[in-house]
Amino acid sequence: MKLIHTIEDLQRNLTEARAKGEKIGLVPTMGALHEGHASLVRRCVAENDVTVVSVFLNPTQFNDKKDLEKYPRTLDADCALLESVGADFVFAPSVEEMYPEPDSRKFSYPPVDTVMEGAFRPGHFNGVCQIVSKLFAIVEPGRAYFGEKDFQQIAVIRAMVEDLHLKVEIVPCPVVREKSGLAMSSRNTLLTDGEKAVAAHIFGILSKSKNFATSHTLKETRQYVVDSLNAIVGLEVQYFAIVDGGSLQELDSWSDSDDIVGCITVFCGSQPIRLIDHVRYKE
Repeated sequence: MKLIHTIEDLQRNLTEARAKGEKIGLVPTMGALHEGHASLVRRCVAENDVTVVSVFLNPTQFNDKKDLEKYPRTLDADCALLESVGADFVFAPSVEEMYPEPDSRKFSYPPVDTVMEGAFRPGHFNGVCQIVSKLFAIVEPGRAYFGEKDFQQIAVIRAMVEDLHLKVEIVPCPVVREKSGLAMSSRNTLLTDGEKAVAAHIFGILSKSKNFATSHTLKETRQYVVDSLNAIVGLEVQYFAIVDGGSLQELDSWSDSDDIVGCITVFCGSQPIRLIDHVRYKE
């Protein structure tokens, strides 16, 4: 496995791979890697000849500088994990390498980028599109792998790929969870063991709500989830939206769509840490 810090060096290596007719897959990450990331890399390795994993904490997608500052940085441990699961190249550029000058590009894909995370984190998805489009241009992958934990992000990236007419297949991969049910996230390392135990209630309540939904209205189900989680000391729901899985628009009735997903963001702990998850009601 090679650790590469510059665009020029990475592209030189990938040109050699392409000359051999090898298929290139990309797993974009922000580092602080865990088993969820490892599962993406394993799939990429299985489906491609060359696997590139980017490790770059992208400043343009953080609308809160404090959030950026406290995001964990663990490149040595990340590289050890990536080597163990078969990655070929780790691309870990500096901010100056990726943004030699400010990126003024604006991406807009309403409604998928204006609801939920888009509403609560203005500018977040524009930053995501800036960095992912840069990575796609640098690596030119045939496939790119993203975790379904970031459900809305995948929808936004797909909209960007269509808009820019990019020849890359977006491959969504299932959420990987801790034994408690808590969705694996780099942010989990910022929680104490006690806070992690509390955070596990997020998936617990979402799971219970699937049964609750079979005999209650959509509005009642939404309220059940919010009230149940807010009743737990250490948790505070920022939003819970039950949406169409394609358009991400909120629904009024279970009969409004055949693809229904509940997307949630919850603050947990003393700092507090912002955690996201989702549950499928219909698919």
